[in-house]
Amino acid sequence: MIWFTFLNNLIYNNGFKNGFMKKLSLYIHIPFCDHKCIYCDFYSLISYKNINVFFAALEKEAEYYSAKYSNEYQIKTIFFGGGTPSFVDVIFLESTLKNLNDSFKISKDVEVTIETNPGTVNKQKLASFLDIGINRISVGIQSFNEDELKFLTRIHDPKTAAETVRHAYEVGFENTSVDLIFNLPGQSSEKWKSNLNKALELPVKHISAYSLILERGTILNKMVLDGKVKMQDIEIDANLYETTIEHLSAAGFKQYEVSNFAVPGFECRHNLTYWEHKEYVGLGTAAHSFVNGKRWWNYSSLKMYIAAIQEKGNAVRNEEILTASEMQDEYIMLNLRANGLSLYELSNLYGSAWIKRNEKFIRKLVNDKLLTSNNNFIKFTTRGYALCDEILAHFS
Repeated sequence: MIWFTFLNNLIYNNGFKNGFMKKLSLYIHIPFCDHKCIYCDFYSLISYKNINVFFAALEKEAEYYSAKYSNEYQIKTIFFGGGTPSFVDVIFLESTLKNLNDSFKISKDVEVTIETNPGTVNKQKLASFLDIGINRISVGIQSFNEDELKFLTRIHDPKTAAETVRHAYEVGFENTSVDLIFNLPGQSSEKWKSNLNKALELPVKHISAYSLILERGTILNKMVLDGKVKMQDIEIDANLYETTIEHLSAAGFKQYEVSNFAVPGFECRHNLTYWEHKEYVGLGTAAHSFVNGKRWWNYSSLKMYIAAIQEKGNAVRNEEILTASEMQDEYIMLNLRANGLSLYELSNLYGSAWIKRNEKFIRKLVNDKLLTSNNNFIKFTTRGYALCDEILAHFS
């Protein structure tokens, strides 16, 4: 606690006291969804029974955190996730944004993102998003292949997916992202390259490409356990991932995190909050927060979330205070998974002990062309990104 007090006083004395407000990101989890995909393990509901009560609770929760942080923090990003936030009526999103503007100090250049699924919006609704202040859209396409979409139990077809992106551009969205999933059962390199090429043909500035992962409790996990689906092996997954990096890099997209690629200048600022180990508050069911070295998370159950908000103004299920060692480990891991790690900044924040312990291992990784090292800044190569989880586990 002494370490945190010192750090907080340092930030206050050198920043806030001199007229600079600290930055904070807001994540808003909207759990309502029209359909549960077989691979999804996020908390979501296909019933809209309590939607009015939920948004009333969300407003109360925002006011609770406003009282704690609005005098010290300025909001730099807002992200609507879910669930399928694009499926709810725009009036709920507009009311939420108005409440946030009334409750918090919002940066003039705030990035406001909404996750959108094709099949849940039309051109008019997309224009309405822009009208209420949303300026970035993330479209969950996952695949442009009809058979792959059916396997993933998505509600849209390839044509609708492409139209959603084009319509977003036509109504005025200049910052559009798409999500794609690779390493689906039976997926070849040619099929995956076709998905990437079709995304690149569209007016997108950001692409998130994720490997299909089995998550406990999902329908897909049960299908695999029952022998109905066979996942591809790790070598195929690694080859498809390296193909992703090479293909998108050749198209002018910069990799700024393990799974995220962007035209330079269009990196998702909200994503960077997480990868740069910065502070954020999560509102809504199952949302997580991280402020002043403390992490907490909300109840997942909608019923428990609403009851907790009505009782005490927040829905915190549990919390933890990170030690200085845990803060350092997270800082290193997150930065290495993203744009890279400045050893100079690491030394200033946490001392040089970690650098000295891992000096030989870092040199070996550079020699093996898994890391690059330049001016005390280390970053994964394409091969390094493919093996990053294994490499990170070997640091001491």
